[in-house]
Amino acid sequence: MHIGRHNTDRRVFIVAEIGNCHEGDAVLAEEMVWRAAEAGADAVKFQTITPVRLVSPRERERVAQLERYRLSLETFRHLAQVAGMAGVEFLSTPFDVDAVDFLDALVPAFKVASGDNAFHPLLAAVAATGKPVLLSTGLVGLEDVRRSIAYLRRHAPGGALDVAALHCVSAYPTPPEQANVAAIRELGRLGVVPGYSDHTLGIEAAVLAVACGARIVEKHFTIDKKHSSFRDHALAADPEEMAQLVRRIRRAEAMLGTGRKQPAPCEEGGGAAMTRSLVASRDVRVGTVLTREHIDWVRPGGGIASGDEDAVLGRALTRTIRRGEMILPEDVAPREDALAASEPAAD
Repeated sequence: MHIGRHNTDRRVFIVAEIGNCHEGDAVLAEEMVWRAAEAGADAVKFQTITPVRLVSPRERERVAQLERYRLSLETFRHLAQVAGMAGVEFLSTPFDVDAVDFLDALVPAFKVASGDNAFHPLLAAVAATGKPVLLSTGLVGLEDVRRSIAYLRRHAPGGALDVAALHCVSAYPTPPEQANVAAIRELGRLGVVPGYSDHTLGIEAAVLAVACGARIVEKHFTIDKKHSSFRDHALAADPEEMAQLVRRIRRAEAMLGTGRKQPAPCEEGGGAAMTRSLVASRDVRVGTVLTREHIDWVRPGGGIASGDEDAVLGRALTRTIRRGEMILPEDVAPREDALAASEPAAD
């Protein structure tokens, strides 16, 4: 999947989810973009919310809080420019169809929150853009995820759409014993890019996700875990922790390698020291027709390997071989000569 300049086949795409951790402070939001970039994140992500279109106007306290944390559309335009200058992709989760229309000019891909993975008007709107979709999969099972993917693709231009399914547990924070990071493997069998949106404390789960096949990793990001009582700060990575997360994911990628089983470059030259060659188990005179009792296998390698002993068994030696000395194909006579030979007693 290509997201802006990034190809998830080549490198894990790391998203610093700023979300609402700016708490409505546009200056802080801009600083967080720069700090996430300095930490090595590939993208920053916000949330584009019109409060009364997300929660009922009757939920006055929730609406009031969302209004306090709300950034203006002009601020989002500015943050997208800042992200470009910082060298990271700008993403934002739309929470209504109008937000999709606004963000289309700013983002290279769309994120769909877990609570909206069955909100069909929103799914249809993001799919219609033809841009890649990052679908969080908290609160639902595999069949629900499968249906959401199918719905997205039905509403995409030409019925083709790049989709990433991000394993997610929608609890803040997620208890480590319920993170179920291995579920990422199951998502990878759905014909989508597998990923992980992390709500656990710390960064361990995000790193483990890469070993389970995640090609996109999203982690909440804060300027300071104690910035306020807002719950997201505690489960978010601060700049130092985000930098550590990036380093550990890159190291995990390097250690996982290509997945193809083949000798590694660092093994070159070490095979002879650790493998075995066929040798004489005792002193054996010239003319002896070799049988199993005459041979053994010891290190180093480089001679006849175990399993290839038929190349010499049943054939007569053309020279005397001392105990522990390699027996090579050129040390035996052609097989027809061995048939006529008698075996002299060994020394």
